Amino acid sequence: MVLALALALCLPATGAVRQLVAVDAASARSTTALVRVYRRDGRCWRLVAGPWPAHVGRNGLSTHHREGDGTTPLGTFPIGDTAYGVATDPGTRLAYRVLTCGDWWDEDPASPTYNRFRHVRCGTRPPFGSDSEALWLQTAAYAHFAVVDYNAQPAVPGRGSAIFIHVDLGRPTNGCVSLPAGDLVELLRLLRPGDAPEVSIRLRAA
Repeated sequence: MVLALALALCLPATGAVRQLVAVDAASARSTTALVRVYRRDGRCWRLVAGPWPAHVGRNGLSTHHREGDGTTPLGTFPIGDTAYGVATDPGTRLAYRVLTCGDWWDEDPASPTYNRFRHVRCGTRPPFGSDSEALWLQTAAYAHFAVVDYNAQPAVPGRGSAIFIHVDLGRPTNGCVSLPAGDLVELLRLLRPGDAPEVSIRLRAA
């Protein structure tokens, strides 16, 4: 526990942040990582869950992530206020949307709603293109997921989109962080919007 606290003190969480999800990968070429959850207790960070095994991008991790490059972006980012999933709410304190036909994530760099959730009428072609995801069809990976607010507010075209923490499929991802289903549910139940949770994706011995 002393070692865990010492590691946590180095994490770049500031301001109102009281909850932090640390994703530790051994190198930029790694496709696996360990995930731990910390909560600020006064001036110290307290380990509350993990370590959990995780997969990251099929091409490792990068500080210069670009749309479709297969890397997971390095850095510290807010966790979105809304979680999503094909399955019902697992008991998270975040707002939760059950995915239905017509629920997309806009991954078209030319779109004015790039890197945002969009709903269009079921069965209609969305106004955005590229490799935008029909979220409701990803019944395994997207049983539940939290959103990493990477490249948001504003979204820079081409800098990357749809970075989630989702269910692990036993292989590296296209850039997301994936966790075994039970661990992901535990994470979603731990996240508290009032604690301004962030995720720190970094290179260090796990």
